[in-house]
Amino acid sequence: MEGNEHREHLARLAIGLLFLHADPVEMSELATWLGIGNEALEDILAEAQQALQAIGLTVRWLGGGVTLATAGDLDRELRTITEQANTHPEPLSQGAWETLAIIAYRQPITRLEVEAVRQAGSERTLATLLERDLIEEVGRKETPGRPIVYGTTASFLRQFGLAAISDLPPLEDGP
Repeated sequence: MEGNEHREHLARLAIGLLFLHADPVEMSELATWLGIGNEALEDILAEAQQALQAIGLTVRWLGGGVTLATAGDLDRELRTITEQANTHPEPLSQGAWETLAIIAYRQPITRLEVEAVRQAGSERTLATLLERDLIEEVGRKETPGRPIVYGTTASFLRQFGLAAISDLPPLEDGP
């Protein structure tokens, strides 16, 4: 294959590989699969992104990897359609949102540390967040009883459109 034809082929392969993987693929892993360097991969993905735009898709960098996603200009319309289909789980409770925010901003954190901030029990809420793959057990604290330490997941990053936890907006000071 000639140069341009080869690049188009690599772009098509990259799109196919991303399509086959529901979770984001590490850039280095994708580059290895395609047999090219990271810099060449960035060029290939830029070309792929232009081609995908015409069919309502895009390449998105999330959670340290790259994935296929719907084009941003379709978000509102797609959200309306899926909400009408009513296929989403019951919304999180106020307590679950509070707990998730505490974990996101203070991770790694134990259940007792979450409860100290919330001034409320959080055992059931943590179970819900674990079930929805928004948080995960990231280890144990080196204190008596070795309590479980929680952090957010790659699924959390994807659901909130974040590339990394550092992309969370800064906390506002109280009134």
